[in-house]
Amino acid sequence: MYIHRLNQWENEPEVIDFIQKNAFATLVSQVDGKPWATHLPFVLDKNHSGEAVLHGHLAKANRQWKSIRENEEVLVTFQGPHAYISSSWYNHENVPTWNYLAVHVYGKIRIIEGEELMHHLKSLVDIYEEGRPNRVHVETMSETYVEGQIRALVGIEITIKEVQASAKLSQNRDDYNYQNIIHKLEESEFPMDKELADEMRKRRS
Repeated sequence: MYIHRLNQWENEPEVIDFIQKNAFATLVSQVDGKPWATHLPFVLDKNHSGEAVLHGHLAKANRQWKSIRENEEVLVTFQGPHAYISSSWYNHENVPTWNYLAVHVYGKIRIIEGEELMHHLKSLVDIYEEGRPNRVHVETMSETYVEGQIRALVGIEITIKEVQASAKLSQNRDDYNYQNIIHKLEESEFPMDKELADEMRKRRS
């Protein structure tokens, strides 16, 4: 991923938090010599060796997993809030642009089964059922039902080898224009614009 030097995002706790909050990501690998992308939720975890991993699952009917070779390098992309930045918001002539936050994770992939796949499913459900009324647990589902569902899935674990993170948030603007961009985003009717304004305010109050 191209990252301008001003947009390099190297705050590890922030990047981890971003991945966890934007966990519905895109898995990219090669299928029959062409790029193939699947959109799915991931869980950020650690394996038995203490290495950072992402684990998830695909539908068994999805061709992507059949082309995965053990320890093949794959890409997972995470995208956060983004917004169009109008050049009318500046006090000088300039071009429009787009602000965004994005993280690319490269890692070695392997298929997981049995207890490892069950651990993933329990973790995923527990994370997204947290705080919900009448929350669901995999453990309370019937064994027959769970086994039937698992037969339709293929689990994956990606050992993280490289993380590239970009926070393109108008860092090249002076304080007046930076604050005006925040103000204009906060005025927007689009929720994602307001989210991006929050991210900009965190970095320059």
